[in-house]
Amino acid sequence: MNNKSITFRLILLNFLEFAVWGAYLTSLGRYLGGIGMIDKIKWFFAMQGIVSIFMPTLMGILADRKIQAQKVLSMCHLIAGIFMIAAGLYCRNSGGQIAFASLFTLYSISVAFFMPTIALVNSVAYNALEGVGKDPVKDFPPIRVFGTVGFIISMLCTNFVKFGGVAMQDSYTQLLSSGILSLVMCGYSLTMPPVPVKKGEAGQSLAESFGLKAFTLFKDRQFAIFFIFSMLLGSALQITNGYANLFLGSYQGVSPDSFAVKNSNALISISQISETLCILLIPFFMKRFGIKKVMLIAMFAWVFRFGFFGLGSPDMPGVLLFILSCIVYGVAFDFFNISGSLYVNENTSTDIRSSAQGLFMLMTNGLGASIGTLAAGAIVDACKCSAVSPEGWPKAWFIFAGYSFVVALLFMILFKDPQKLKKAQAAGSAQA
Repeated sequence: MNNKSITFRLILLNFLEFAVWGAYLTSLGRYLGGIGMIDKIKWFFAMQGIVSIFMPTLMGILADRKIQAQKVLSMCHLIAGIFMIAAGLYCRNSGGQIAFASLFTLYSISVAFFMPTIALVNSVAYNALEGVGKDPVKDFPPIRVFGTVGFIISMLCTNFVKFGGVAMQDSYTQLLSSGILSLVMCGYSLTMPPVPVKKGEAGQSLAESFGLKAFTLFKDRQFAIFFIFSMLLGSALQITNGYANLFLGSYQGVSPDSFAVKNSNALISISQISETLCILLIPFFMKRFGIKKVMLIAMFAWVFRFGFFGLGSPDMPGVLLFILSCIVYGVAFDFFNISGSLYVNENTSTDIRSSAQGLFMLMTNGLGASIGTLAAGAIVDACKCSAVSPEGWPKAWFIFAGYSFVVALLFMILFKDPQKLKKAQAAGSAQA
């Protein structure tokens, strides 16, 4: 197997992986609002965080100890695809009488097996690159970018493709599309180079086996503050995924012919395009400003992300604020997630580094995203936000912006700059 061959195959693997997610992630809220489940949206998106607390770990242990990772990846996509298709078919055959319990159960099982696949794809890709003598740290990021490209193209298809005159972003067909792509991934995963199974080391404690040793980092005040704020900011991650498309669709009665209303998923895709481009800015910002300032830039970017939604409107010039919100998202998402990951990598010992990264993901995409989505849903309900009227939505967006602003201020005060802290410690040691 030559280098070009494996690079292309891994590009396709990442493209398909995130196309599965992009088929529904930013448009599901709009569909649920359209079928009268606006008050249930929070549960659908919170479930992604809830299953992320334990399912990636369980599937990771299975891949490490029992079954080759590419086979576990295939199995997860098989189950995820079957249940997502079942959810779509249930909606199609329900005759307009869609029961929350039935749809939510099918969706939850699908999501429970999809969420571990993101980490499994990374494991499969790292193994394949190492197998041909490539460095994953250097060679994987350009491959991973095509995952975001797959997400964007899938979003655009959901926006523009229609069945029976109804756009997929307003229909159950987005669920069918995601499920079919999962089944494609199920088959394609098995063509990947086999990943060796590693037996557990003798004498390992239960905590070490499950990667729980990283929790000892909470004894360090700096790390405790970092992880707590990771959870607090993680609360913002899924809010726009769950509600932005529904919010834009609520202007149908006011500006039915505007691009932002008719093609809301396409507008939101600017966020993912920005995310792809902002990755390239991180090395410069990290070198120029350091980790704390970069993380603060991300936190204040969330303030603008939500604030621009609250101030904007679908017609000119208000739509420019929606576009700015999507552009700012790249900074808000990338700068925190990547700089946070780098902070963990640079300040932990090698024996717990991987577990510490898992803990960072647990706090942001697990606990943070779950709690934040449920809280956001309560705010949307309290503001009486609707799928057919924009009234109430600006207030909700301003509350989210205010929350992000408070988190940023507290982080600025409580979290010490790691570079300055190390210099102070070094100076203290020299004087002693």
